[in-house]
Amino acid sequence: MTQTSENVTWLTQEAYNKLKEELAYLSGPARTEIAAKIAAAREEGDLRENGGYHAAKEEQGKQELRVRQLTQLLQNAKVGEAPADDGIVEPGMVVTIAFDGDEDDTMTFLLASREYASGDIETYSPQSPLGLGVNGKKAGEDAEYELPNGKMAMVRILSATPYTG
Repeated sequence: MTQTSENVTWLTQEAYNKLKEELAYLSGPARTEIAAKIAAAREEGDLRENGGYHAAKEEQGKQELRVRQLTQLLQNAKVGEAPADDGIVEPGMVVTIAFDGDEDDTMTFLLASREYASGDIETYSPQSPLGLGVNGKKAGEDAEYELPNGKMAMVRILSATPYTG
């Protein structure tokens, strides 16, 4: 899936193609659509009180930010294979952890960049405190990470399997 080392992001070919398609859409048809919305709203008159105009401009700003993010991500992308099913936590793996070693208090998440985030499974970035703590560990090992309040938390890795999407 993804692995970031400095500014390089590792992507599967499928993920790279999906992000390229999104960038092509946002850079072409989506720009035309938002320009038409802005033009139509501008024709309605006074821009200071024109909610449609301001909403369209805000949407345009968000869209352009996403275009810049995708452009940078794809410029720094390296295409590779999905991770091996070897039980070692790395980007692209679905990880199940137990908090403080308590196997009744568990959480399962995908360790990947936000481009993989979906409603199906919670996603943690490899650069997040939890991601940094578990990355490289094997099933059965303990990992420690820093909480937002500065305290340390301990988790046990129960499993790590490749994400199948």
